[in-house]
Amino acid sequence: MDVQSLIIFLVIGAVAGWLAGLIMKGRGFGLIGNIIVGIIGAVLGGFLFGVLSLAAGGLIGSLITAVIGAVVLLFLISLIKKA
Repeated sequence: MDVQSLIIFLVIGAVAGWLAGLIMKGRGFGLIGNIIVGIIGAVLGGFLFGVLSLAAGGLIGSLITAVIGAVVLLFLISLIKKA
């Protein structure tokens, strides 16, 4: 992975985490928190899309996948916190 790919990966993670924070709680989690939520969400979203046999390509598709995964992640975390 070259530097440009790493920067794009981190930016997509940050934006996905920020958007998921807005969708689920109405706020973001700070830069590092957004990146972490976005990256984990991207992995989770990729897994979910694979299970459902869905595909999203390109930069926008990657962002959508990461946001959906991050929203699912935050939803699961909120369920665990309530228990």
